[in-house]
Amino acid sequence: MGDVSRRKRWLQPKDWVGLLFSGPLIIGMAAFAVYPMVAALLLSFQESNGISGTWVGLDNYSRIFRDLAFWRALSNTFYMAALSVLLGTFLSFVLASLINSLPWNRSKNFFKSIFFLPNVVSAVATSILFSFLLYPENTGLLNYVAGLFGIEPVGWFTDPAHSRNSMVLLSLWSSLGYNTIIFFAALQSVPKQLYEAAEVDGADGVKRWWHITIPYVRPIFLFVIIISTINGMKRFTDVWLIGGTAGNPDGTLMTAVLYIYRYAFVSSEMGIASAASYILFLVILVLTGLMLKTNKKASVD
Repeated sequence: MGDVSRRKRWLQPKDWVGLLFSGPLIIGMAAFAVYPMVAALLLSFQESNGISGTWVGLDNYSRIFRDLAFWRALSNTFYMAALSVLLGTFLSFVLASLINSLPWNRSKNFFKSIFFLPNVVSAVATSILFSFLLYPENTGLLNYVAGLFGIEPVGWFTDPAHSRNSMVLLSLWSSLGYNTIIFFAALQSVPKQLYEAAEVDGADGVKRWWHITIPYVRPIFLFVIIISTINGMKRFTDVWLIGGTAGNPDGTLMTAVLYIYRYAFVSSEMGIASAASYILFLVILVLTGLMLKTNKKASVD
């Protein structure tokens, strides 16, 4: 028995064939995923410009935690991510429900295509488009239309009171279609028999939607919320294009990733940037874990 179990533990000839085919993927993962993560972790304990460095231990982490700019960047990130996730999840589910209720498949396909179009537009193009639409003077399309009704122009991206909400609007436009398609696919899987039974029992459309549809697609809600939260916490391209490396106006568009970018590529302090990256990684990990735990507890209850 010992010889048999020992032989089973060793790789068989057919196993080497599988390793041979998966080898390029394993090497690629090790070179472009595992190694950079380990290197960044080691770099976070050094005072480094990316080429050479000296070991400083936890000084980088201590410096970040004492930096008010980091906490403000994290606060901006949480604010925009929370609004984007809550509004985006609600609106996309409502849109998916409306599309799913249409009687003709052609009309469903038409609206799915229309709402999904913004998702295929790059973040750069979206930022340029919204810079034109929300330009702070009357030359901006939205301010021009508002001016026709006697409304003063609003500094959508230049006024600290409106800049973060304007970025939330931008993210809603670009991500709404993807989430709508995900919810629509989930709604298609809800058994028709449940609706028919509820209708026989006298439940109207709203009650069927609330007591059947929403509970049935609950796992999809969790998926959309987690993915949207991760994307919101990693926000960079649009705030960088519109607010610059300073996160203007008045630092309201400074996000956690933009904070990392500034230290890495503007100040050339790779140690600080790596430490901030791992702090952000842990924040996202904790948020994801809390959401999964909350959903598991609610499912048990």
